[in-house]
Amino acid sequence: MSEHSRPTYRITDLHASERPRERLAALGAQALSNAELLAILLRVGVAGENAVQVGQRLLQTFGGLTGLHRAPFAELRKQHGIGEAKAAQIKAAIELGRRLSLESPIERPTIHSPADAAALVQYEMSALEQEHLRVLLLDTRNHVLDIVEVYRGSVNSSQVRVGEVFREAIRRNATAIIVVHNHPSGDPTPSPDDVAVTRAIIQAGQLLGVEVLDHIVIGQGRFVSLKERKLAFSN
Repeated sequence: MSEHSRPTYRITDLHASERPRERLAALGAQALSNAELLAILLRVGVAGENAVQVGQRLLQTFGGLTGLHRAPFAELRKQHGIGEAKAAQIKAAIELGRRLSLESPIERPTIHSPADAAALVQYEMSALEQEHLRVLLLDTRNHVLDIVEVYRGSVNSSQVRVGEVFREAIRRNATAIIVVHNHPSGDPTPSPDDVAVTRAIIQAGQLLGVEVLDHIVIGQGRFVSLKERKLAFSN
């Protein structure tokens, strides 16, 4: 039998207890694996693979959800059994997840630790293909007022304008900020330029009356707090 004449594998070919939609309805979305959630978007598989197996293949090919997030649309749609419509559905679903992670609940998120700050941006920033510098604006109780992007490109002392880092903080009457940027290489180890930029930002904050609480570098699945490492921050 040729590949073109082989039947398409559908979720309905699975036993009812194994079908992702039925499992979601019975157990909740949190009980499903990433491959099963993708299968619900895909609906049907291809010759030799049901939709769950196609989802597993995509995750393996691109290195998980973060890889799917980073993958160019054109590359995703070229995958066997995907095409433009399914690629668009996957990208849209991941983007909704990204936006949900950034939305504030009724009570604004509060930063108690570097991990709290990293959690607000890591999902998105770990997938960026160039360096972005963002600033978390905080009030007197360390509630997050906003997250603003101030720079794209290599983070070094000759490129970053320190005044831009504080522009929105001053406009919004923020009392403190946390600076965050990503390393597209995936290694969050701070560079000498990262430390130099941090020193300049801290000094400017002292003049402007805005406390710089930390500078966090985001990598692939990891982050580094310069304050915890005692880099640029005094004891």
